[in-house]
This record gives sequence, structure tokens and C-alpha cells, in this order.
Amino acid sequence: MTVLPKGVSAFPITPADADGTVDAGALHGLVARLAAAGVDSIGLLGSTGTYPFLSRAERLRALETGLAAAEGVPVLVGIGALRTDETVRLAQDAKAAGATAGLLAAVSYTPLTDDEVFAHFATVAREAGLPLCIYDNPATTHFRFTPALVARLAQLPEVVAIKSTAPEPAAIGAHLAELRAAVPSGCVVGYSGDWHCAEALIAGADAWFSVLAGLFPMQAMEIAQAVSAGDLARARALDLRLKPLWDQFRRHSSLRVMYAAATGMGLVSSLPPRPLLPLAPAVQAEVAATLAALGLA
Repeated sequence: MTVLPKGVSAFPITPADADGTVDAGALHGLVARLAAAGVDSIGLLGSTGTYPFLSRAERLRALETGLAAAEGVPVLVGIGALRTDETVRLAQDAKAAGATAGLLAAVSYTPLTDDEVFAHFATVAREAGLPLCIYDNPATTHFRFTPALVARLAQLPEVVAIKSTAPEPAAIGAHLAELRAAVPSGCVVGYSGDWHCAEALIAGADAWFSVLAGLFPMQAMEIAQAVSAGDLARARALDLRLKPLWDQFRRHSSLRVMYAAATGMGLVSSLPPRPLLPLAPAVQAEVAATLAALGLA
């Protein structure tokens, strides 16, 4: 069943202009850095990649640009949309372009039921034939995938992975065990929410779907490699060193912090898509100072 590799999946921003036209040159540069660093996979058009703000045409432009820059690194691409028919078309685009899998969230304005989400996934799976990663992101979608729903979805042969928000460290072991029990062997179980992901890897998660790695891949990979080597003290020390950045992620959102970091480093000139606003100058200065202190700027 395994389609997506385990390990660090790096999620970059998607630079675009005020009209929503993707800056293909800047995106190519961001993705090429990740491929050169040796990340295990690349997550295009995730929440940090601001997929809901882009048209179908621009999402395809971003995907084609990212695939060209990835140079064979597996690419997971966000395909979430409000309507099922639109999601099907996005999934078909992703399959035709050569994406490894689609990242599918329960995007909605009206709260969804479990049956509605199951029917949504089943339709996308049937009509697109693209391997799917369940994207459980209740802070954004206000929908939570229960273990029972995950078990139903995992019966679809196209469902090959789940990306879940990592709970507090004390709860990760039990949460991971519930997910493992709900999915078949070979289904990749991974976490996002960078500030808890070191502990998730230590608990036995397969993958870290990382915002940090979208701009600073080596730092995320060092933590994952330390866990893989059984050096848990080093993994925790590396994670603790990044606490000032985790704190900024939690205060201001990792998306806004990554935009500030990428623009401050001269890698992009884009602002977050409106109505999102860039961080205030004083906060941008705090981010720059944190990166400098960590040796990342």
C-alpha cells in the first residue's frame, strides 16, 4: 500500500502576486532547495501553500512548477475544495501532472457529517483514481476525523496515508495507537503541528508533514534522523533549541512566520494572499532576530 515515503515531508509557501498568479520562478527556487536537501517528500499546496486562495489554473501551474523542480522527489499536493466536483477535477489534474498523491481535507462552509465526508472521498477516489492522504486539520476546517471515520475511509484502496494534527505530547501515544488500529498495514500515519512532531516521531509516527522543512529542511531532517538513529536525547535537544520559533508559529501562525522568513531571506517578494496581512514590522523583526539566533538567517 505504501505510496508516500516515510520521513520528512516539506511544505513550502506558494508565492503569488496580489491577483493570485503564482510566481513560478520563486516557487521553483523554493522547491529546488528542498529537493537538493534530500527531503523524503514535498507537500505542495498545503495550508502553508494557501491552496484555497488559488484558482484551478494557478494550482495546476504551482503543481507543474513544483514537479519540475522536485526532480523525482515524491510530491503530495493539496486538492481540497468546497465542492466535490471541483475536488474531482483538481485530483484529476494532479494525477495527470504526475503527483504522487493528493492531500484531501474536509473543506466546507456548512459543517459536514461523517457520511458526507465519506461520500466526498469515495467520489474523488472513484473518479480520479489518485492515491489520497486524509488531511485532518480541525483548526482550519472545523471537522475532526474520528477513528471510526478513518477506518471507513481506509477501506478505500486509494487512501494511502493520513496527516493529522499532533496532540499534546502526553496524548500522542494513545492518538497514534488509535490511528494505527484504524488503518491497514502500510498506510502512512504522520503528523503536522511542528512544535509536537519530534515527540510524534519518537512515539513511532511514520512521517512529519513539516512547515519548518518547507524553508529549513536540514533542521527538520536532523531531528528525524536522530529519532531514526535512536538518539532521542539529541532529537529532543534539537527540538528544544527551536522552541523560540515554535512559539512564534503558535502566536502568529506558521504560515505568516514562513512568509516573513522567506521574504526576509530574499527568497520571495510575495505577500500572503489577502485578506491575510503580513506580520507587523516589529514582529517581522522578532522573526528575523530568532532566525539569526538559530543560525537560520
